Amino acid sequence: MQSPSSDDLRSTPSRSSSARSGHTPSSIQSHRQSFTESLRGHPPSPRATRQPSLSQAQLQELLSNPPTAGTADPRFAGKDWQTIRVGELCVPADLRWVELDSGIEDATNVLINSGAHVLLVRHRKDERSAYATYDYRDLTQYLLFATGQLQPDEEHFPIFTNLAKKAQAGHVIPLRDAKGLGNKEPFITLPSNAYLTHAIEVFGGGVHRIVVVEEGTDNVVGILSQLRLVNFLWENGRNFPIIDRLYPQTIKDLGIGSQQAISINGDKALKEALKLMNNEGLTSLAVVDNHSNVIGNISNVDVKLLTKSSSAPLLDNTCIHFVSVILSTRGMNDGKDSFPVFHVNPYSTLAHTVAKLVATKAHRMWITDSPSPSLTSTSPPQLSQPSVSHPPSHLSSLPQSNPPFLPLSNSPSVSASALPGAHMGGRLAGVVSLTDILNLFARASGLHPTNPDERRRQRRRSSSSSMMRGSLDSARSSSLDVSTASIKR
Repeated sequence: MQSPSSDDLRSTPSRSSSARSGHTPSSIQSHRQSFTESLRGHPPSPRATRQPSLSQAQLQELLSNPPTAGTADPRFAGKDWQTIRVGELCVPADLRWVELDSGIEDATNVLINSGAHVLLVRHRKDERSAYATYDYRDLTQYLLFATGQLQPDEEHFPIFTNLAKKAQAGHVIPLRDAKGLGNKEPFITLPSNAYLTHAIEVFGGGVHRIVVVEEGTDNVVGILSQLRLVNFLWENGRNFPIIDRLYPQTIKDLGIGSQQAISINGDKALKEALKLMNNEGLTSLAVVDNHSNVIGNISNVDVKLLTKSSSAPLLDNTCIHFVSVILSTRGMNDGKDSFPVFHVNPYSTLAHTVAKLVATKAHRMWITDSPSPSLTSTSPPQLSQPSVSHPPSHLSSLPQSNPPFLPLSNSPSVSASALPGAHMGGRLAGVVSLTDILNLFARASGLHPTNPDERRRQRRRSSSSSMMRGSLDSARSSSLDVSTASIKR
């Protein structure tokens, strides 16, 4: 886990300060003696007068060079990373498979319950070769089609018509049919004996994952993702001087990231955010307030909260409301409060940025400037504990990944300033992604990755050309339950 940054430290709730609101006791009185201490006559706890254990210089050094989340792998000690082969980073046990004729419901349940970010799709169970992949981007696109948010172009119209007929007849929708809805993540393979230099050039050009196969065959032995490679280079950075010397430098000095971050206003409907991510080929989207302050983050993985008909009202509610649902769900799953930490600033070091990416398992960090006065002039209004509406008892068998959602009809949407941790953000100024970082590593090592901006433009063109926006009327009259793959019109 990364060491706390200054903005992370500010985002951590202080139970003691909230409990003492309304009066200002002295520093010694602020520590309440326990019943046992009172009986024994012990002096006040030394915590009340404890001095900071780190100087300002030491704190700054810790922020600039946070400790890695794990220990370096001794197999790679003294080894040039450019001589390491992709197969050495693969874990075959992590592979999750579905068949091409598997239903969307079954594939989605495997995706959610396994905790995997991607499934390999094969023709038969006895095969080890992959035909395609199924991930949360595929699920997002299917949800948008099934709920009438998007309509196909002429090329995909026959496919969509066939899917609609099957759904209306109550038939299972197989992955074979759903995979033809539109353009997907490129299916890239590399042999296990290929060097990491080849992989980092591919990743630096904007590809998010590579399927690794046995040399001379199509048998899959692993999947190498951008995040896994960044995590590997982070934990073993001291063994790779060319990369390690980049970590103390700031994002601004390195010149990485883009100043053209795509965002959505928190008052917009969630369905608009999903369409925007799909049309722009994004894996996540910044949610901002009216002053462009970052107040949250929505990713493709979060669509797992929308796979039951009981969650359908969330599509018409605001993005701010969905962010609160996401944070509430994480808090229930993790057993502690959750706050948005998906941002850095131009003067954050690369080490600080990578540590956050690895800790949050995110694909990108939003670059923010100082928050606007609207978030700093006064303390934000307190968010009262919302009542949580649980699904009816007859839905109690739903997967644990489908959490309760906040009531939609009787309560207004949560305001941006009332979100927990919302005052921690700043004005959106850009974005830095795993692609940007791996592109930097590749160039610093003398490699020649393709321009990631060109890949982004291609992805947007392919996404926008494969479909057109559906009418709002059809969207309002549609609902989806992935468990039955039903489309109501």
